[in-house]
Amino acid sequence: MRSILVVNAKGGSGKSTLACNLASFFACWGVEVSLVDLDRQGSAWDWLRARPDDLAPIHGLRGKADRPLPEQGDYRILDVPSGLEGEPLDRMLELADTVIVPVLPSPVDIRAAGRFIAELLHSPTRHPQQRICVVANRCRATTRSYRALENFLTHLDIPFIARLRDTQNYLRAAEQGRGIFELPTREVVKDLADWQPLVAWISGDPRLIVVPELGSREELAGDR
Repeated sequence: MRSILVVNAKGGSGKSTLACNLASFFACWGVEVSLVDLDRQGSAWDWLRARPDDLAPIHGLRGKADRPLPEQGDYRILDVPSGLEGEPLDRMLELADTVIVPVLPSPVDIRAAGRFIAELLHSPTRHPQQRICVVANRCRATTRSYRALENFLTHLDIPFIARLRDTQNYLRAAEQGRGIFELPTREVVKDLADWQPLVAWISGDPRLIVVPELGSREELAGDR
């Protein structure tokens, strides 16, 4: 099983949205995926409760980090509380082999991310095989704030993998308990292109295509 931790020190970074959409990506490929909501706010859990029964299944769990987590399936995605540091952060890192840090384009978020990533990289529980990346979230590429964020992310010691644009499509999908991949393709073409480098990085296969019908379950589930 591959375990993916979506984490950031600051609330409002789009952590739950990223976790939910990542779960829906795997699900609509036919990959068995669990979405574990460990955040007291319960945003991912609420999204799962709104999910229509006719969509690809996602196994959901709402709980606490000190309880046993699901081991079934090919992928497990952890949506954890913001503001983790010290021992609580170390415990979360022990659960994951892949870590994704979403960062918003604002001076406050950039400063908070800098401190958080420094602690992340120096955690005593981080193991050499653990992969960590950053994602620019809710971006408008032509703005000064995004250029500042891009400059910050490109100078980190971890990969800057993807830029997810600021669009109402994520809100529209969330209202329906869907992911961006489960909306009509013609309406989300730009968003799917944004996700291409992230899902390819997670899978380790740069040939991976985000449109489900073009791939196969084996491509995603093979390296687990």
